[in-house]
Amino acid sequence: MNPNVVELDNVSFAYNGAPVLADVNLRIRQGDFLAVLGPNGGGKTTLLKLMLGLLTPGRGAVRVFGEAPSRGRERVGYMPQLATAGREFPITALEVALMGRLGRSSWGWRYNRRETEGARQALERVGMADHAGRRMATLSGGQRQRVLIARALVTRPELLLLDEPTASVDAEGRSRLYDVLTELNRDVTIVVVSHDLSIVWNAVKSVACVNRSLFLHEGREITAEMVRMMYGGHPDADCPVELIAHGVPHRVLQPHRDEGHA
Repeated sequence: MNPNVVELDNVSFAYNGAPVLADVNLRIRQGDFLAVLGPNGGGKTTLLKLMLGLLTPGRGAVRVFGEAPSRGRERVGYMPQLATAGREFPITALEVALMGRLGRSSWGWRYNRRETEGARQALERVGMADHAGRRMATLSGGQRQRVLIARALVTRPELLLLDEPTASVDAEGRSRLYDVLTELNRDVTIVVVSHDLSIVWNAVKSVACVNRSLFLHEGREITAEMVRMMYGGHPDADCPVELIAHGVPHRVLQPHRDEGHA
């Protein structure tokens, strides 16, 4: 049995001739929790869209559950970046969760009792069942993000792809969101895209840095070399960086190693 949920082999992609990803190789194993980090415009969202089959690589091969992404898509849940447009639209959390059934319901825009119950269960998994009847406009940023995750979970996916899930979410909301994702990772493989280094918390099992090329680090520590690869910088300018995650400082960069001093 193939333990890899996602496989990318020598994948390159360009928009209108402008290279975005070059010679990317990646294996995502079942049960992994991968954080994809990098600067804006570095190719992170493009990477997710290639996994979803929304884009076709100019060179190389992408497989999801051993098949072409278009065929494996039924087993994938996707949460795109949070859109600010339409936030005031009078729609409830339950109705948003049910949108995950669009195109899969035999009732079209109508949903049967089983589908509605499935949406409620998805909201329960992200801690939003008590807010099912509330309009999205009345929810906090973190609560809205959890509802959108529920929308991605309503089809019971085996792989969950999240694009910037902590965008526009305060520290308390991020902490709650991290707890939810940790629990979901018990039975769902998760890939989270972010340009925020603070997403590397205790739940993450591996880190991929993307800035046209891809560097995979099978662990949650971020090294100075990875930050240079993502954001540039002089190789002698490395210094330790500490982030606050769940209220506890975490060192994510190794300190200087000056061989000439004790």
